[in-house]
Amino acid sequence: MKVRDTLSLSTRMFRNRPMRTFLTVLGVSVGIGMVLFLVSFGYGLQKTILNRITTADALLSLDVNPSPSNLVDLNNNSIADIVKIPGVTEVSRLAEFPGQISNASSTADATIYGMDNSYFRLNGSKVASGNYPSSDSAYEIIISSAVSRLFNFTGDEALGQEIELTLYISESADPNSANSVEETQLIKQNNRYKIVGIMEDDNSSFVYAPLKTLDNVTIDKYSALKIKAIDSKSLDTIRPQLVERGFLVSSLSDTIAQANKIFGIIQIFLFFFGFVALIVSAIGMFNTMTITLLERTNEIGIMRSIGISGKDIRRIFLVESGLMGLFGGIGGVVVGYVAGQLVNFFINILARNFGGVSINLFYSPWQFTLIVVGFSVVVGFLTGIYPSVRASRLNPLDALRYK
Repeated sequence: MKVRDTLSLSTRMFRNRPMRTFLTVLGVSVGIGMVLFLVSFGYGLQKTILNRITTADALLSLDVNPSPSNLVDLNNNSIADIVKIPGVTEVSRLAEFPGQISNASSTADATIYGMDNSYFRLNGSKVASGNYPSSDSAYEIIISSAVSRLFNFTGDEALGQEIELTLYISESADPNSANSVEETQLIKQNNRYKIVGIMEDDNSSFVYAPLKTLDNVTIDKYSALKIKAIDSKSLDTIRPQLVERGFLVSSLSDTIAQANKIFGIIQIFLFFFGFVALIVSAIGMFNTMTITLLERTNEIGIMRSIGISGKDIRRIFLVESGLMGLFGGIGGVVVGYVAGQLVNFFINILARNFGGVSINLFYSPWQFTLIVVGFSVVVGFLTGIYPSVRASRLNPLDALRYK
């Protein structure tokens, strides 16, 4: 039997029983749509969360901290040594000072961080409003939302305001004595700083200021470094060398890897719940194919009597069930996509009404979409196996006498 004839006979039910075929395909579409909807929700959550906590540069960066024993410090000499490690392309410094911040009407204690401007980029940090300092030498700062509240600013009112910084610097009275008492100096910065960004943190009062703008302060000890590698393979060679030097080393990519494993488990569970709906749809398709077999028993007897083989009969039924699975898969993609967009639309309306930001909670990679459609076709073929085998084994004389 030619392929054209097989397709013509396989699609007869679409023309002769359009309503029943449509309902069967719709049932499969709902099952496939449920799978796509739930798994896309898992992918969307994963993408949204990870995009908010990291950047491409952050994934290539290592966090370096001094050892708890304080035997090894992060100073200018150690930075010069780290820069020589093969694969290191950038080093960004962070120094921490207790201090005070003040404007014309208020004064408050806060932690003051001096950093290189690239630190935020390598850290993957994002401001809730405003921007980062424009350069390493700009007298611009980023404050936490807790600082904004201390000065009674609401919303973005703090942006553009100017404040003064005072650093508490601890120094030994006698550097040559191991038992010398530390003295604290108050060093007020000569220039006022303009607030250009606000970070969302209502629990901690802190300020980020460019290191180069901290006047009258000699800094040779840092609380942390961000080290960027040339590529992901270099991370595995740089880390052991840093550990050998006595530093504590961690990487955001480790956290991302663990998060991806967790999201993978979540997606498996979501797929399982969607698969339950697909099984119900597959039972409906199996029922349709069985009814079709009973209705076409006489027709099968006629085809067998004029020389059509059992293999051809089996192929007709398999193609018919496969086409229903294909149409159901395509319809399921449409159902899942539309359902996801509608839910996302209403969630974003609620988020905006409560002062939140719009996000996209549904994301479906095109590879996964193709897999879902292919899976639907496979399910169609599987539900057609039993009716096709039974049809191919019918005795032509019994089939002709069947009523």
